[in-house]
Amino acid sequence: MTAPVFVVPEDVFRHQIPGGRYVLDGPEGRHAVSVKRLRPGEDVVLTDGAGHWSEGVVEGSEGKDRLLVMDLESVSEEPAEQPRITVVQALPKGDRGELAVETMTETGVDAIVPWTASRCITQWKGERGAKALAKWRSTAREAGKQSRRTRFPEVAEAASTGQVARLLATADFAAVLHETGDTSLATAELPAAGEIVLVVGPEGGVAPEELAAFAEAGAEPYVLGRSVLRTSTAGTAAVALLMGRTGRWG
Repeated sequence: MTAPVFVVPEDVFRHQIPGGRYVLDGPEGRHAVSVKRLRPGEDVVLTDGAGHWSEGVVEGSEGKDRLLVMDLESVSEEPAEQPRITVVQALPKGDRGELAVETMTETGVDAIVPWTASRCITQWKGERGAKALAKWRSTAREAGKQSRRTRFPEVAEAASTGQVARLLATADFAAVLHETGDTSLATAELPAAGEIVLVVGPEGGVAPEELAAFAEAGAEPYVLGRSVLRTSTAGTAAVALLMGRTGRWG
C-alpha cells in the first residue's frame, strides 16, 4: 500500500517548507489523526492537488486534529499527462453524478464538465446547483486522495450545449458516445498529445439538435460496445479505454 495522501493549501509549496516540517491541521489533520490514526514513523504524502507533492514522515500528533509531519526535504511536480482527457458529463439523477465523478477520477480523467443537456431530468439552478457542483468537486478531491493522485481533475462550472460545442471545436479529438456511431471508440485514431474531449449524454439520450450542434463543432458519434451503459458508468468505461489506447496505462 502506498502512503496516504493529504491535501494542503496551494501556497505551501511555493516556498521551502521551514525545517522540513509541517503541521497538518483542520479537516485533513482530523482525518489523519482521528480516522486514519497515523502513528510516528509512518509515511505520508502532502499535495496541493495541482501536481505538487512532498513525501514526509509522521513525527507525532497534537490533540485530535493536528498531525506533525517531518522530513519534507524536497517538493516534486508531476507533469500533466498527455493527451489530456476531458469528459463532458450530462447531469444524472440522484447521487449517480457523484458516482460518475468518483470512478472517472479513480480511472484518471483530467477534467469533468457538467452538462445541462435538454433531456436531463436533473437541472442545476440557483443554490441547489451550487451545492451540487460543490459535491462534485468534493468528490473529485476525495477520490483523487483515495487513488493516490497528486493532480486532481478539474470540475468546471455547468455548461450549456452551446458552451460544450465551443469546447469540442477546440479539441484535437472530439467524440460523442452515441448509438448512431459507425465507429468504435476502440478503433478511433487518437492524438498522441493535446486534448481529447468526450461527451456522455443523459439517460434519455442526446437530442438530435444537440448531436447536430456537436457534429458541426467536429465531434462525431462513436460507440463503446454492444451493451448500453448508464450515463454514470459510460464515462468511466470510455476513460479506461482511452487510458489504455493512449499509453497512459502501461
